[in-house]
Amino acid sequence: QVQLQESGPGLVKPSQTLSLTCSVSGASITTNSAYWSWIRQPPGKDLELIGYITDRGGTYYSPSLESRTSFSGDTTKNEFTLQMRSVIPEDTAVYYCTRGYTADSFKWWGQGTHVPVSS
Repeated sequence: QVQLQESGPGLVKPSQTLSLTCSVSGASITTNSAYWSWIRQPPGKDLELIGYITDRGGTYYSPSLESRTSFSGDTTKNEFTLQMRSVIPEDTAVYYCTRGYTADSFKWWGQGTHVPVSS
């Protein structure tokens, strides 16, 4: 059973960098055909795909967030991370990490972590 757990700083101030880590158990992040995604849901809005990193280290970023976002993976800790720079209050959301078999599948989800962006 794949389990994912997000962790992060909680409150982030505008213009700072948001860093989140997704710890994975029950599967290796280098498992073949694995897509490790970040998704967020701002208050009152729909889910939004931020992007993903694959088992081979390939990445995809949502065009609207690409200039401020980066992903990385740590095989020694079996975790992957999201960094979002120059955050604004509109980045306030519940952030989820997920795993799927394709770019548009999200079979396993973490419980989500709420990240408010506020001064």
